[in-house]
Amino acid sequence: MTTRERSTSSSTDPPVRREVVLGVDTHGEVHVAAVVSPLGKISGTESFPATAAGYRQLLVWARKRGTVRRAGVEGTGTFGAGLSRYLLAQQIQVFEVNRPDRSARRLLGKSDPLDAQAAARAVLSGRARARAKSGDGPVQSARLFKLAKDSAVKARTQAINQLKAVLVIADPALRERLSTLGNAELFRTCATLSPPDSEGDEDAVTQATHLTLRMLAERIEQLTRQINELNQRLTELVERHAPQLLEPVGIGPNSAVTLLITMGDNPERLNSEASFAALCGVSPIEYSSGRRSTRRLNHGGDRQANAALHRIVFTRLRHDPRTQAYYERRTQEGKTRREIIRCLKRYAAREVFNLVRPVSLAPAL
Repeated sequence: MTTRERSTSSSTDPPVRREVVLGVDTHGEVHVAAVVSPLGKISGTESFPATAAGYRQLLVWARKRGTVRRAGVEGTGTFGAGLSRYLLAQQIQVFEVNRPDRSARRLLGKSDPLDAQAAARAVLSGRARARAKSGDGPVQSARLFKLAKDSAVKARTQAINQLKAVLVIADPALRERLSTLGNAELFRTCATLSPPDSEGDEDAVTQATHLTLRMLAERIEQLTRQINELNQRLTELVERHAPQLLEPVGIGPNSAVTLLITMGDNPERLNSEASFAALCGVSPIEYSSGRRSTRRLNHGGDRQANAALHRIVFTRLRHDPRTQAYYERRTQEGKTRREIIRCLKRYAAREVFNLVRPVSLAPAL
């Protein structure tokens, strides 16, 4: 082929589009996007409405500047949840980006375009490695159910404390009649209280006491019904989509739901069981300097998942002979109770990961 033929051939070939990285600073009403080249050069910054149409406009705008395969998004579980789901549906890897640290903001300043550019550079440099949850399956439904349940439990506890505080200052005759009742009977009795018909200042206080007790008891019963319904829905969801989690000793529906929420609807985003352990805050962190080589406890991670693993371990210590034997053996080796529990939580995290994550996607050992 002659030089002229080569030049003619190359001029007709389609241009190769370079890959760019998208960064987004999310807010309730508007998202600010920035596109960064592989060398860190800013290709453009633009604002888009936080709507379905705005998501489409944002991606079209970004793709005009290159091929978009990766995106860093702030707040993928809050303001950026809708955008993250849209980008994942378009086969784009979405990474959760934390806000820039204070030292960087003191040096560079604070603005939405700067935050969007920092999000893109965090993905480009590899600092942002946490893949975003897809939030489009049964685990997202479980997350919503658990959110409603947790708020109902908190409100019911508050109402119970308030009802018992009213009983402390109630009329002695009423207090003595109700003080011997258990909680369930106490709430049922208070829900049927009717204020006396007589008038007077003392009777007005009695009327207010009876009315307050009745309203608080009715609120407690209503919240209890909601909690029971949500517990049933969560149990059915786990039994339908992850029944294997309920087979090992010590893992109940509540702990299973909490750990599923931590993993998300796309557990393949976690590269290994070690990454899941770090996500749950049960992986040791290197803390060495000079001749000293040691590790410290991980105080980060999802604390609710950490608490679920804690419940699993203590249940197994009471009921699982294998766990009890392990505890005795490590005690004889000189390990403290706290150290043994940390090891057991790490093993429990590994077991949960291997039960939930698809075997075909697990890395080879």
